[in-house]
Amino acid sequence: MKAILLAGGKGTRLRPLTIHTPKPIVPIFERPFLHYQLDLLKQVPEIDEVILSLNYQPRRIEEIFGDGSDAGLSIRYVVEPAPLGTAGAVRYAGESLHESVVVFNGDVLTEVDLAAVIRLHRERKAKATIVLTPVENPSAYGLVETDAAGNILRFLEKPKADEITCDTINAGIYVLEPDTFERIPRETAWSIERSFFPSLIERNETFMAYVYRGYWIDIGTPEKYVQVHHDIMDGRYHTPPFNGAAATSWVSPKARVDDSAVLEAPCFIDEGAVVKAGAKIGPYAVIGRQCQIEEHAVVDRSIVWANTRVGQDAVVRQAILGRQCHIGRSASVGDGAVLGDKSVVTDHSRL
Repeated sequence: MKAILLAGGKGTRLRPLTIHTPKPIVPIFERPFLHYQLDLLKQVPEIDEVILSLNYQPRRIEEIFGDGSDAGLSIRYVVEPAPLGTAGAVRYAGESLHESVVVFNGDVLTEVDLAAVIRLHRERKAKATIVLTPVENPSAYGLVETDAAGNILRFLEKPKADEITCDTINAGIYVLEPDTFERIPRETAWSIERSFFPSLIERNETFMAYVYRGYWIDIGTPEKYVQVHHDIMDGRYHTPPFNGAAATSWVSPKARVDDSAVLEAPCFIDEGAVVKAGAKIGPYAVIGRQCQIEEHAVVDRSIVWANTRVGQDAVVRQAILGRQCHIGRSASVGDGAVLGDKSVVTDHSRL
């Protein structure tokens, strides 16, 4: 069985972080995000190959994952000639497939029981099965309505209050039959949500919903990207290095933290990082590889990517800093600021 990961987007909602780093490899703690999706796929032994559908900076992704041997899965790369949309990408990547295929959007983090989704798909002999997840504010999303037996009835795009009949949205995880791919035009931008799925309903084909009420998040915005880190540190999502242990600090044995530095749990400090005398690493701070936090600097509720230096007496609070940034002495960065790679904030500046 094959899986297709739709990882070709430009990650525009995460800019400037994704100018030099494709969204599938933005770091979650010390690991590129795509590793977490591969971990989920590995839980289904019959998935013997993952096809990465790429378009934006594909070489950056291939350099990290190679043939997949380090990740424990065989990986094949398919690079779209131009952005083909969610359905167009599926057809392009799955042109030669003849068995059921699992499809994942490239920005979804979840603990769904993928084997159970596949089992439902087979039991109902469905042409497509879609994972749905509930949301608190249905009016902000496109809803997916089902009947009592779990059949998909219709899609409602951002419904008004009097149109809301359910609270379930598309979770970006599907099991599809390749004999349906012929209805997707070749090498044409085509939407799986707006064009392909409605075709199943119009033809009265078996189109099933698997409703999952566990952990699910789309990491595609800075706010959600930060929330993922909080959720892992709080034990809401179980994965290394915290593994569900809430309110703990994780410090790499290869990091150097001065005895007079203050660490407030939960926080994370990666290998090669240096935290100097009197510095304070506050709760929900993530300090990346080879970062340098100078004397009496404060990093609080912020994510700092690799090789960034936070100067003496500087304060970084509720911010995201890309790679190789330099925050000058006594500078202050906060209030949701997001800085791209190699940004410089000069001494005593406020941002």
